[in-house]
Amino acid sequence: MGHWWYRNIVEPGKLPLLLALASFVLTFLVTRVITRLIRAGKGPFRNISPGGLHVHHVVPGVVLTVVGGFIAIAGDRRGFGAGIAAVLFGMGVGLVLDEFALVLHLDDVYWTEEGTKSVEVVILTVALVALILGGFLPFGVDELTPDETADRLTVVRTVAVNFLFALLALVKGKARMAVIGVFVPFVALFGAVRLARPHSPWARRLYRNRPRALARARVRAYRHDRRWAALRRKVEYLIGGAPDR
Repeated sequence: MGHWWYRNIVEPGKLPLLLALASFVLTFLVTRVITRLIRAGKGPFRNISPGGLHVHHVVPGVVLTVVGGFIAIAGDRRGFGAGIAAVLFGMGVGLVLDEFALVLHLDDVYWTEEGTKSVEVVILTVALVALILGGFLPFGVDELTPDETADRLTVVRTVAVNFLFALLALVKGKARMAVIGVFVPFVALFGAVRLARPHSPWARRLYRNRPRALARARVRAYRHDRRWAALRRKVEYLIGGAPDR
């Protein structure tokens, strides 16, 4: 374990990335706990509303991200300054992505069904950063054997191809399948070749003059949601809290 830690984390200079990931995840979890306590009216926490203006936590998140990013650019990947920059950046990203749905919709959808998109984006971000951090990508790792290089490049190619299929699945309105498909082979391909969801950008553009395809997409989406919606909501609500009814 010590050899792996030095070779894949310390030597390539990935310790700041680890600190950023840890502070990102911790900030997101703490933020969700605090917002749920505020909504329940428990604890000492309250919304910040100077002069009646509700200041969302995406605002300090942007500030922390900017400060941490500029400190990181001004320094290097090693030393105390790099660690501080990584922690500030991770905290800022955690606050920003926690309200990703609000930024996407330009509306306060935090406790609505649309607000669960923030949880999906956070999970995807954690998975991608963990993939880089875990040493699957050979950036900065020295003295790799030919077999190790080949294995890591195979992982990179697989992830890249799956990511392209995941983008297509995302355009077809299948966000969860796209997230899983970045890492699990053929899942994104399955989502990319099947009918798009009826309200997706793909359907709005390409099914506009294909009423039969649009009707089939609506029936398939209804059946899929009826089968899996309850389980999906339980998982998302467990992580991010249930939306207002």
